[in-house]
Amino acid sequence: MDGAGNVEPSEILSLVAAVSYGIASMAMVFINKAILMKYAYSMTLLTVQQLATALLIHLGRVMGYTKSSSLNLATAKKLLPLSLFYNANVAFALASLKGVNIPMYIALKRLTPLAVLIAGFFSGKGRPQLQVSLSVLATALGVIIAALGDFSFDLFGYTMALTSVFFQTMYLMLVEKSSAEDGLSSVEIMLYNAILSLPFLLFLIIATAEFPQSLFLLFEKAHSFTFFLIFILSLVMGIVLNFTMFLCTIVNSALTTTIVGVLKGVGSTTLGFLLLGGVEVHALNVTGLIINTIGGVWYSYAKYQQKKRAPKKLTSDEEAHHKEKN
Repeated sequence: MDGAGNVEPSEILSLVAAVSYGIASMAMVFINKAILMKYAYSMTLLTVQQLATALLIHLGRVMGYTKSSSLNLATAKKLLPLSLFYNANVAFALASLKGVNIPMYIALKRLTPLAVLIAGFFSGKGRPQLQVSLSVLATALGVIIAALGDFSFDLFGYTMALTSVFFQTMYLMLVEKSSAEDGLSSVEIMLYNAILSLPFLLFLIIATAEFPQSLFLLFEKAHSFTFFLIFILSLVMGIVLNFTMFLCTIVNSALTTTIVGVLKGVGSTTLGFLLLGGVEVHALNVTGLIINTIGGVWYSYAKYQQKKRAPKKLTSDEEAHHKEKN
């Protein structure tokens, strides 16, 4: 009875984390596109988002709403590469969104699961299950087919998005590793990431000459209620997205987080076609999206079966890890 009780909440938490990340990620694509159409200074936007994240978590700790261990230099040093990869991913993703439509952006970002699978293999995680490998290859094949029918070639957009895929793969692997080795929660990783990001981002907005013009424009546009609403929404959703992404990676895996992004992308692409226009629908589009969706569902089923076959082993590993830490 106790063993079952331990497994059930884990499965519920895994599902809630994955669904929450999918919803937040889909919403954030449209919010970022909306804010960048009115405010092109992406580095300044990211800096304000990270500052808001650090202040909100600190306020939550002071008021007792969030629990996290005290910051220490050793952990900060270990998480510094994670923070650099995270900010590089977001920076290149925002740069891609400036010049490309949402369906093209999502299609390119859907190559991340394949990159995570390859990175996991070379980092010593071993060969994944056959069904997992085939399902991820199916999602990548769907991306290629859909892209051939959907999008005109844009060198800048493709370069920025594919570079973002690389950095996203690296930081997701580091999040998974940091959680397993150090037992850090999603809130703690968010706090370290936000604080470590600020010096790097401040250097970038000065080096790229965004500052001080970006700050002047921000104050000028703040008088517009529409802009102010979208800007505040982008700050809030940025925090929500980071929390759900780190949580999903911790309680599931880096690969699961990327596959959730793939499934989310189907809805985002459809809405991008309907709401934003600029993309013609062809047979290749539909075929690619169907293959892509089948691959994502196939992966979910394969991981569920894999987890169902070994619940006792996972529980005992968690207990052993807990005893070692105590």
